[in-house]
Amino acid sequence: MATTADELREQVRQRYAESARAVSESAGGCGCGSGSCCADEGHPTDFGEALYERAQIEELPNAAVLASLGCGNPTAVSELREGETVVDLGSGGGIDVILSARRVGPTGTAYGLDMTDEMLALARENQRKAGVANVHFLKGVIEEIPLPAESVDVVISNCVINLSVDKSAVLTEIARVLKPGGRIGISDVVAEDRLSPAERAERGSYVGCIAGALSKGEYEAGLDAAGFEQISVQFTHDVADGMHGAIVKAVKTREPARKGLPVIQPASTAGCC
Repeated sequence: MATTADELREQVRQRYAESARAVSESAGGCGCGSGSCCADEGHPTDFGEALYERAQIEELPNAAVLASLGCGNPTAVSELREGETVVDLGSGGGIDVILSARRVGPTGTAYGLDMTDEMLALARENQRKAGVANVHFLKGVIEEIPLPAESVDVVISNCVINLSVDKSAVLTEIARVLKPGGRIGISDVVAEDRLSPAERAERGSYVGCIAGALSKGEYEAGLDAAGFEQISVQFTHDVADGMHGAIVKAVKTREPARKGLPVIQPASTAGCC
């Protein structure tokens, strides 16, 4: 049972390390090919491979597809352009990084950031098999992105921000690394505003991408505080009662206007993990 931020982060790291090892050791390893790894058992929801077009999947290494733990397809909404620099927060097995690298072309660059050694090793092997050279995988946490300020055109992420223990820091870091006019295309699990943090925790675990989810209003307030405009949080599919897969889009237009957004305290998940 996780009760502190450090314990929650370690629980998340262990969960995804196990998934990476399973994919590496077995063709069907963790069952991610059926799209169920991020979701809690008992929630028949859309996660993973099912959210990608068949043409996209066919051009990827099989292990990259099997390791997909996301709740959406951020590459489908991020409108990547030739020559751009993009970073994927919580890049996992590398599926979105490889797809992004092909979209930005040889004059562009795609970074993948992950805190799990096993996932990074799997992603680098998938990069080798895919034959893409304009990719760099970095080790780190999404609350402290190891890239210079104003160095990125687009930030994407696939069902990872809900796993962060400090969402305010993540949104502030995204704004820091984006160039003026830079944009985000994020897939995430988002709660309806009517649900309290405790009610979200009742619907699923933190590592299952449910208990730690922000509400729609919290996401909007956090992005506004971080200096974003043209903010859109659009529900795409149900994942639990009052919880939805969502596409989050925004454009960085100014410096942060104020600090902070409502933080979901790790203690609120103690009974569900």
